[in-house]
Amino acid sequence: MSSPSVPDVAAAVDAVLAGKPFEADSLLPGPTALLDRLTASLDGVPTRPVTLAVVGLLRRDDGWSTSPAVLATVSALLAGGLRADDWLAREGTAEFAVLLDGDDTGAGVAVRRLVGAVGGVVSGVAACAGVAGLERGLDAAEVRRRAHLALAAARMTGSGTIIRYRGAR
Repeated sequence: MSSPSVPDVAAAVDAVLAGKPFEADSLLPGPTALLDRLTASLDGVPTRPVTLAVVGLLRRDDGWSTSPAVLATVSALLAGGLRADDWLAREGTAEFAVLLDGDDTGAGVAVRRLVGAVGGVVSGVAACAGVAGLERGLDAAEVRRRAHLALAAARMTGSGTIIRYRGAR
């Protein structure tokens, strides 16, 4: 029997194999925790700029789901590249969300490092990212939507691409 404070690794692996989204049974916080963290971060935006980056995996399309071993390796690579106040979560089956201190320009160096850490480590797997700055007047869902729009554009461009959201509301 596992402790309630310790993630159930077997359940997380089963979720990956079943293609389920990463939520409470994951080794990393999931989308619900991300929205909560974004909401809390938006309260401090006037005094402390924060940026959301969604790092997406790119791989050769062989029709198979990304293996749990690859996801664990990428998680470790991203976690190892975080700065002191940065925060990492799972965003989907092939995406990771990172909340970074600083505006989207200042956080760009950290995002480039995270994207670069994934490329070339696992054969056939690379990364790209969509970035959106938190702004006064936005809600968490809108910031997340903007980062995903930027990620979609980055995925169309290819490996190593980082796109910052610059659109109008």
